Amino acid sequence: MSVPGSRPPQPQLNLRGAVDLSALKARATATPPASSSHPAAPAGADAGAPGPSGAIEVDERTFGDLVQRSATVPVVVLLWAAYSPESLTARDDLGAIVDSYGGRLVYATADVEAFPQLAQAFQAQAVPTAVAILKGQPIPLFQGAAAEPQARALFDELLRVAEANGVTGTADGAPAEASPEPQLPPLHQEAFDAIDRGDFAAAEAAYRKALAEQPADREAKAGLAQVQLMARVAEVDQPAAERARAVAAESPDDLQAQLAVADLDLTGGHVEDAFSRLVGFIARSSGDDREAARVRLLELFEVVGSADPRVGAARQQLARALF
Repeated sequence: MSVPGSRPPQPQLNLRGAVDLSALKARATATPPASSSHPAAPAGADAGAPGPSGAIEVDERTFGDLVQRSATVPVVVLLWAAYSPESLTARDDLGAIVDSYGGRLVYATADVEAFPQLAQAFQAQAVPTAVAILKGQPIPLFQGAAAEPQARALFDELLRVAEANGVTGTADGAPAEASPEPQLPPLHQEAFDAIDRGDFAAAEAAYRKALAEQPADREAKAGLAQVQLMARVAEVDQPAAERARAVAAESPDDLQAQLAVADLDLTGGHVEDAFSRLVGFIARSSGDDREAARVRLLELFEVVGSADPRVGAARQQLARALF
């Protein structure tokens, strides 16, 4: 989970808990047998060269090169299939958006019918599905069609995560020019300054003031949820975390124990576990406890970001639990 620092909160991208692509990469980079329908690329050839559309078509020959390139420039991969008109449209639309970033992202497309192992590695449940590869690790972006503003917000966050991890190259191999820092609204800047000095109460106050002035400020709402989570887990050391998990296991109807462990799961990168824990509590509880758990779950949705497919899945589970 990204932690707010000097930039406004955006859809969250997570390097923790990603699946390991090393085995698939090893298979992709191995020399195919003579009977293979895909002959090995000649020595020194660029297996990941863009095709006529500007996108790299991912197959068992090009995949290993893309994983290697992700150490210097983020790679965006769109999983598509000919049977899905929506995925064909997304393939073209996403290519135009990636192209507008001037080489700061590499764009690749993968036909899941031709390369089903990739869909399995990315745990894709449907097409279209967009994922990123950064330093050899996959990062979920979105599943289904994404509006351009949503895609751009995710790509912007991907580039921030990449910069934080030292991945600042471009598709042509040149280092990317530093983009100017966006100027923040005064109350947002006040909140980030408070976070930098560890004053979560002051950051929360700044976000609440921003929301009082602009109730529709999504960034302030997400920032408030993040700061509240950070404040709750800031003083939880390892022994305390172990005790909380023990209480939650022994007392499944203990609201505070379930809330505490959900916080720990989310900050530890176990997003689905956090959501499932609270959805399960809501399903078997009632009254004030049920409402408190529902409110906390909505706050955690804000922390992860509505664009994350895990949030969409959990919202459906919540609806079933409530109704």
